[in-house]
Amino acid sequence: MSRFDEGSERIANGIAAERDSTKLAAELESNVAALKKTFEDCADVVFRPLSGANGTTACLAYIGGLVDTKELSDNALRPFLETISSPDAGAAGAARLSESLLSVPSAAATPLLSDVVRELTGGSAALLLDGCGEAVLVRVQGGTRRAVEQSTTEVNIRGPKEAFTEDVHTNAALLRFKLKTPQLKMVSLTVGERTATTVYVSYLNGVADRTIVDDVLRRIRAIRIDGILESGYVEEWIEDQPYSPFPQLQYTERPDTAAAMLLEGRVVVLVDGTPFVLSGPITLWQLMHSSEDYYERFYIGNLLRWLRYAFMFIALFLPALYIAVTTFHQDMLPTSLMLSIAAAREPIPFPALIEALIMEIAFEALREAGIRLPKVIGQAVSILGALVIGQAAVQAGIVSAPVVIVVSLTGIASFTIPRFNFAITVRMLRFPFMLLASVFGVYGIVLGTVWIVIHLCGLTSFGVPYLTGLAPFRASDQKDILVRVPWWAMLRRPSFAARNRRRIPAGTTPADGESEGEGTIT
Repeated sequence: MSRFDEGSERIANGIAAERDSTKLAAELESNVAALKKTFEDCADVVFRPLSGANGTTACLAYIGGLVDTKELSDNALRPFLETISSPDAGAAGAARLSESLLSVPSAAATPLLSDVVRELTGGSAALLLDGCGEAVLVRVQGGTRRAVEQSTTEVNIRGPKEAFTEDVHTNAALLRFKLKTPQLKMVSLTVGERTATTVYVSYLNGVADRTIVDDVLRRIRAIRIDGILESGYVEEWIEDQPYSPFPQLQYTERPDTAAAMLLEGRVVVLVDGTPFVLSGPITLWQLMHSSEDYYERFYIGNLLRWLRYAFMFIALFLPALYIAVTTFHQDMLPTSLMLSIAAAREPIPFPALIEALIMEIAFEALREAGIRLPKVIGQAVSILGALVIGQAAVQAGIVSAPVVIVVSLTGIASFTIPRFNFAITVRMLRFPFMLLASVFGVYGIVLGTVWIVIHLCGLTSFGVPYLTGLAPFRASDQKDILVRVPWWAMLRRPSFAARNRRRIPAGTTPADGESEGEGTIT
C-alpha cells in the first residue's frame, strides 16, 4: 500500500483530517487515486479531467450539490484552462496559480491531502495539477439552503421579522448588518470528527469580558464527539451543570436578539446547520424577558413583564395548590366555594392528585401531538381534543370540573413564558410539586420552593451566579430585572458579563438628545 493509500485509509477510518500530515505527490495520477480511494462509493464526488493546449494535464475535483456550479464554471474553470495552458504551469507552483485567479473571491494552495479532503467536504473545489505537489483550493460554496425568513418560534408584533438560517456564514452576515463595527469578532472553530461543523464564537471586543470569552473558546475546543448537528449538542458540552433542569444558555432565532446580547457583553455561539444561536452567560431573569419589552414603551413592556412573572408562578404552583387545599387545607377557601368544589368531586372515584395527573398528562400529550401533527390540522386537533376530552371526562365522572379549569389555566399560563427551554422546565417541575402537595400539603410546596431557591443560588452560567442582580444584589442591575426603566436611564450594561459597562453618555436627556458637558461612551 502506498503512502497515499495509507493516508486515505486513515481518513476513511474516521481520524480527523487536520491530524493527517500526508502530503500530495507530484504525479497527478497518484493524487487522483488517493482522493478516489478516500471518497470510494461516493457517487456525488466529481472528478473532471482537464487538458491544456501544451499537453499539461490536471483534474478538477468537487462534490456536486455543495458548490456553486455557475461560479465554478465562470470564475474558476475558464481561468484554470487558461492557466494550465502556459508552458511552465506545473513548475509555477499552486500558490502562484491561486494568486493569478483574480476572478475567484477566495483561493489558496495546500500540499496536504487532508486539507483537500476537508475543503472538498466543506463545499470547495480542488485543482490538482500534474507536476505540482500542491493543490489549488477554490472556495465556491453553493448548494440549496433556506433563505432568510420570518421567525417561527419567537413571534413578535413589533420589531424585525428576519430570522437566522441554517448557514453559519449567512447568520454571521445578519449580525454584521446589526453591528457595523470591526469590534465584532468571529472566531472560527471546527467541531466534530466526522461532520467537521463550523462554529463561530462571536463577541464585542472591548465590551465582553475576555475571561468569559476565553472560557467559552476553551470549552468548545475541548469537545470530542463524532458529529455536531445542532447547537443543542454544543450546549450540553459547555454548560456549567448539565444535570440541572434549568437552562444555563439562552438560544434565539432572531438576529436582533443576538445583537442585543452582544451589546450587553455576552458571547454568542453560531453553529453551522441550525438557525438557533447560543448565548451566555445568562441569568434567570433574562429567560423571562422578551424582545418586545425593549421595542414598546417602557411602561407597556413592564406591564407585559409583570404579567409573565405572575403567570409563571401560576404555571408552577397552581395544580399543587389545588391538590394541597382540597386534600389538607379546606379551611383556606370560602365555605361556599369549598362546598361547590366538594359537590363537584363527590362522584369522582380518584383523589385530587390522580385526577390532576390524568388531566395534566392528557394536556401535555395533546400539546405534543399538536406540534407533531401537520400544521393545518395540528392546532385544531389540540384545541378540539382538549375540549372534547375535558368535557367527556367530566361527564363520565373521571375528573371534576374544577380540576379541568385548573389544568386549562395552568396550560395557558405556561405559554406566556417567552423562552421554550425555561417554559418546559417549569412544566417539568410542576409534577414534583404536585406529589409534594399530595403528601405534605402546603408545607410540601414550601419545602420544594426552598429546594429550588437553594439550587438556583448555587447555579452558575460560565461562572456567573444564576440569580445575579438579586443574589448577589447589585443595585445597578435593578433597572432591567423585574422592571425596565426608559432607555435613556439605562446608562450601564449588566454587571455580570460586560467589561465596559458604559452604554449611554452621562448627562444625556430624552428632551433634546444632547449631553450636558462632554460625556462620551468609552
